[in-house]
Amino acid sequence: MGMLKRGLLVGLQTTWTLGKIIFPITLIVTILGYTPVLDWIAQLLAPVMRLIGLPGEAAIPLVLGNVLNLYAAIGAILTMELTVKEVFILAVMLSFSHNLFVESAVAKTVGLRMSVVLAVRVGLALLSAFFINLVWSGGQETAQYGFVSNAGQPEISGWLAIAWQGVTSATLGIIQLAIIVIPLMIVVQVMKERNWLKFVSKTMAPFTRMLGIKENTSTTLASGLLFGLAFGAGVMIQAAKEDGVAKKDLYLVFIFLVACHAVVEDTLIFIPLGIPVWPLLLIRLVTAIVLTMAIAYIWNRSEKKEELERKEATL
Repeated sequence: MGMLKRGLLVGLQTTWTLGKIIFPITLIVTILGYTPVLDWIAQLLAPVMRLIGLPGEAAIPLVLGNVLNLYAAIGAILTMELTVKEVFILAVMLSFSHNLFVESAVAKTVGLRMSVVLAVRVGLALLSAFFINLVWSGGQETAQYGFVSNAGQPEISGWLAIAWQGVTSATLGIIQLAIIVIPLMIVVQVMKERNWLKFVSKTMAPFTRMLGIKENTSTTLASGLLFGLAFGAGVMIQAAKEDGVAKKDLYLVFIFLVACHAVVEDTLIFIPLGIPVWPLLLIRLVTAIVLTMAIAYIWNRSEKKEELERKEATL
């Protein structure tokens, strides 16, 4: 019972820490969704869309996905007549870059620079779109959409109703957070106290070594892959406190998860859009591995060079 109680307390503390960020941001962006602001932003982005093979109207689902969530973006896509290639480009971009305000703010809570997270996510989205448009000549047939539920914003009028919708959405976001984070933290606490995490770390050791990060990041990595950046951040916060995870390893794990997180949900959610989802998953996974390995290699080389220079300076 002691383990469960300690895990529950950690889960509640983590929910409170993340909830203080998620609630106000969700409230603000939900209200913004009922104003012309997002349409104005979409119009400003329209010229950029043409550079990556998308029509100007494609800016709308990108803005909705990054400011609100993937469901809002998919709701917007379903109202448009787009080719399979255009929908696939949008899906890849949104898989790298979505829900930016909440997930970037969560990254800051872990101790990472928000500017770095934003640059990586938006950069990956734009680069992936550019290369897909460049190398793929197919996919010109019109996309055939399936059924999607819970997509987009409900029709609401009146500022009081809009404000209430914002509060409701923010509250539901916190409840969803608690439902996932509290049981997750209890499981992690039990695994820690029974030394099961050591087994997980050893199992994932070859993969973490390949990425250039230490074994004590394995729980953070696994939780982010399964539950996403916002929910996986709960484990990250505890790992930074209790497991002595270095800032460098946190950055590398987060960079990996920026490209590839919540792999089940964020892949399956695009199935109703009538696009091939296996290539989408493969692009995310390969990008995450290559990017993390490259940054880890450059970082390690830089550290070795600095250490060598310090030694030479002391001689």
